[in-house]
Amino acid sequence: MADKSSIEWTEATWNPTTGCDRISRGCDHCYALTLAKRLKAMGSAKYQTDGDPRTSGPGFGVAIHPNELTLPLRWREPRVVFVNSMSDLFHAKVPLDFVKQVFEVMAATPQHTYQVLTKRAARLAKLAPRLTWSTNIWMGVSVEDDEQTERIDHLRQVPATIRFVSAEPLLGPLDKLDLGGIDWLIAGGESGPGCRPVDPNWVRSLRDQCTADGTAFFFKQWGGRTPKAGGRDLDGRTWDEMPAARELTSIG
Repeated sequence: MADKSSIEWTEATWNPTTGCDRISRGCDHCYALTLAKRLKAMGSAKYQTDGDPRTSGPGFGVAIHPNELTLPLRWREPRVVFVNSMSDLFHAKVPLDFVKQVFEVMAATPQHTYQVLTKRAARLAKLAPRLTWSTNIWMGVSVEDDEQTERIDHLRQVPATIRFVSAEPLLGPLDKLDLGGIDWLIAGGESGPGCRPVDPNWVRSLRDQCTADGTAFFFKQWGGRTPKAGGRDLDGRTWDEMPAARELTSIG
């Protein structure tokens, strides 16, 4: 079965690949890297490949798991699925043929909604014309500060039915985002030991930009020692907006 998720904006996780490498500030306190080390020590078969200690760690080397590809075909109930919560599908070490297989499985199971999130937006845009896109695939990029906004430009080239931005952990102001073609924005503060604080005005700015541009806004957390330590209220309410479905667009 898919793993039930505590992430507020999804229902389950599916990890046909595991492992990754840190590439920007948003990766500095990667929860998946820490969890992979623990899972390796517990003997989990999916987490026995070690990564480069400079950018990854024990149990967090990139690995593909072909046996996981059949799981969505066996799920009985429709669900919203975060794909690769423990990896990045567009990591350079994930072969194109395997990326294609993941997309083919998603297309073959239209009863489910899949949320795919990457920091490797340039490879995403490069591979997009070679993948099988279907209306149940939501594609997103992580943008933690204003040095990473180029990822949104790459995302706009992708023919996903829903395009979304994850501004989590939000590490700086994003006051002048171009949200054209972006359906949904998730914002959140960092959590865990050594977490970096989020300025409430950074979050308010994103909320206001989304409101002005007609982009759904979801505020996940303030962060802190634990994900739920600071709660989720922003100016007296929670923000749980979800994107409206639209037609699949074409590349170019």
